[in-house]
Amino acid sequence: MLPSAVPHNATKTLRLRLRLNRSAWSPARQLLPVSPSRLDPIAGRRWTHSTIDSAAQWRDPHALDQWVAKEARPISLRQLSFFGRSLTEERLISSANYVRTELPTRISHRIRDMQRLPYVVVTNRHMSEVYNLYYTAFDTFRRVKEIKTLKDNDDFCSVISGMLRAHLSVIPKLAMGMVECNELMPTTELDRFMNTILRSRISRRVIAEQHLALTETFNSDWFSPGAKLSEHDFIGEVFLKCVAKDVVESCGRAAQDLARSAYGPDVAVPEIKIDGYLNVTFPYILSHLQYIVGELLRNSIQAVMEKHRKKGNGNGEKPPPPIEVTLCEAQQHVVIRISDRGGGIARDTLPYLWSFGQGPGTDQRLQNLGQVPLMAATLQELRFAEGNLTLGLQEQDIFPDTTQNKLESKYHKAEGGSSLTTLSTRPPNLRLGISLPLSRVYAEYWAGTLELHNLEGYGVDAFLQISKLGNKNEQLATRAMMDAV
Repeated sequence: MLPSAVPHNATKTLRLRLRLNRSAWSPARQLLPVSPSRLDPIAGRRWTHSTIDSAAQWRDPHALDQWVAKEARPISLRQLSFFGRSLTEERLISSANYVRTELPTRISHRIRDMQRLPYVVVTNRHMSEVYNLYYTAFDTFRRVKEIKTLKDNDDFCSVISGMLRAHLSVIPKLAMGMVECNELMPTTELDRFMNTILRSRISRRVIAEQHLALTETFNSDWFSPGAKLSEHDFIGEVFLKCVAKDVVESCGRAAQDLARSAYGPDVAVPEIKIDGYLNVTFPYILSHLQYIVGELLRNSIQAVMEKHRKKGNGNGEKPPPPIEVTLCEAQQHVVIRISDRGGGIARDTLPYLWSFGQGPGTDQRLQNLGQVPLMAATLQELRFAEGNLTLGLQEQDIFPDTTQNKLESKYHKAEGGSSLTTLSTRPPNLRLGISLPLSRVYAEYWAGTLELHNLEGYGVDAFLQISKLGNKNEQLATRAMMDAV
């Protein structure tokens, strides 16, 4: 049973052990009895009953308990590609039923994680909204009956697309919640929670978008059921032969164009030089790689240009130093090194480099996050025009050479497309403070790594390591994060 009052000095460390077998718990539901005149202790703003989801109601705790008791079944890129290479109606329906059972299983563990957070954290308005989104998705997917026909699958795909649209605001809401709650929990615990919930979100989007893409392929006029796809094509969302050089070049062009749109068309933009193993290929989800590489290049270009301008060389008399990208190939890994001479990372920022909730300029970060309400969600790009955020470039304008753009998708267009390519083209002055930790979450999801070597006063070397064979399972927390606490 929840205590009627929580001492103010104890809110940072208090853990509420909920007895879910006796009563269902929802952060929104617990807020309802509170007086509307109360001040929100986190944001310093007044909130009333109108801020609570009117649909919040009692929920059966036994349903959540049953799904939390189940284990998620991790998959690898190789499994995704092999399963979809010879696509038949039977395989498509099998894929649908896998997604039908995996989504509520994975969501249930994250709901349990949120239930184990301190009360004062989970009642933050942003966290409460995420909680309700997750519980609505859980209730929806757990009630989907077994998929038996192609018509059932089409209906299920519509449900998936609707949920993907509904969850476009999850990342900015989580990020704002983490920033507002950074003094209410130890930073390490907040970052661990954020890493776990984001990794789980990636996993759900991967299997959902993969199934939507397989359904799109199966329903395409050019597809013959049972026919093997070319190794140069996509199988669902998996690009079988992702060429690192092509991705770096396309992301580099996008980052350079963004810099020109922000600083002026005549500004000197750093050249991007690529060397090493230029023909290295590997299976990967293209949007994941585009996001990581795009963020690293965007950060490097911005740092070099700002340092160049401070030195008085922004008038074009002397070009800025280039961004050097080296591609390395080993037996099981591919390493992409991005080196810049942008002066390195400031000493006061370095300790918070991988933190979602802490760091300098938190007030400005909150304002910036509020300007990106649908983060990591659509193929439309945020551009900077006359000081305002506007919707602009489409993915085919930024990545014109990718095979992915040859495919038309009624499901992807309804959902907004792949989930990541927008963030790399946000305005340079819209600093969110989450690009590096989020990039590392994406890198580690497929058993890769992302490390930075900082040379203060000179520049930064970023090392992105990727599994070359695609045989590593997705790295996710299969149990509720707090079970061991």
